[in-house]
Amino acid sequence: VQLQASGGGLVQAGGSLRLSCEASGRTFSNYAMGWFRQAPGKEREFVAAVDRGGATTSYVDSVKGRFTIDRDNAKNTVYLQMNRLKPEDTAVYYCAASLSGSGWYIPRPGEYGYWGQGTQVTVSS
Repeated sequence: VQLQASGGGLVQAGGSLRLSCEASGRTFSNYAMGWFRQAPGKEREFVAAVDRGGATTSYVDSVKGRFTIDRDNAKNTVYLQMNRLKPEDTAVYYCAASLSGSGWYIPRPGEYGYWGQGTQVTVSS
């Protein structure tokens, strides 16, 4: 599967952005999807994940209540709605796909085998 992320940009603290990741090449609903981010000088960090049907989600504690992951299998797209953004959310955001498990299973961070190219999110204070 090929993944194309978009929607990043520059926003002031407290603002919102919606990232999109469009998949192509394989049956999108076969994959659990996740978003990760990497800030300069830091390791890549798990942000959010959604199961194949969109019913089960998981978030890193630092974004709970502010970010929402969802997917539209008819459009082969996963989204990350980011509200109340903070300067510490600044990073390159990557979408990823996993074939691990089935149904409602949320993959562990190491179980993603397919990655998009990343989109830059910059939050100014």
